[in-house]
Amino acid sequence: MDTPEPLETLDETWERALCIVAHPDDMEFGAAAAVARWTGQGKWVGYTMVTSGEAGIDGLAPDECRAVREQEQIDSARIVGVETVDFLGLPDGILEYGVELRRVLAAEVRRHRPDIVITGNYRDTWGGQNLNQADHIAVGKAVLDAVRDAGNRWIFPEQITDELQPWGGVQQVWAFGSPASTHAVDTTATFDAGVESLKAHAAYIDGLGWENWDPREFLEGMARATGGRVGVTFAAPFEVIPMGWGD
Repeated sequence: MDTPEPLETLDETWERALCIVAHPDDMEFGAAAAVARWTGQGKWVGYTMVTSGEAGIDGLAPDECRAVREQEQIDSARIVGVETVDFLGLPDGILEYGVELRRVLAAEVRRHRPDIVITGNYRDTWGGQNLNQADHIAVGKAVLDAVRDAGNRWIFPEQITDELQPWGGVQQVWAFGSPASTHAVDTTATFDAGVESLKAHAAYIDGLGWENWDPREFLEGMARATGGRVGVTFAAPFEVIPMGWGD
């Protein structure tokens, strides 16, 4: 069996990160322990949920599900030190990559003015035969374009006001859980917080009907394997996409 390539350590010399993902629970399935590390360092981290995950529980009608999943996400975010959670209200399950999605995401980047933008895996698979979900792919690809759009005042110029200005200060986009990950961050000290943040999505997890599924066991599998590639107990993997010219 081939030995996995070592991963580089993420650069943590930044102050603000905005996490943009498709659904409530996306951060918790791969990156919440890393977020807990960063908020513990005094960094600002905000969450933007493109949908409210209202199509995610078969036994709940969308309007009822929306309220449940938004509250679970707010509670989950607080466990890892995140106080700002935005819900954009786009339709769950049928997101499409394109100009309109880029428009709303560029506005979020302009509003929060982050140094780093974090999103989920936007590749077609998870690194094998397991297909990625369409919303994840659409959001991740739109994030890459929206970050560049946000810095150009002539793209979506109707957004530019005294309160909302172009923002070209995003240094990199990080995609957690990507099969093309090249970097990682040590989450050994904050792993338990990541587990608790996933457990906060209790209604969603129950709705999945996964018999005897253990959040800790699930997260530990990936975190331990990644940790072994950077010489620590637990770590979270990220694909790093530079946003500057010539990077």
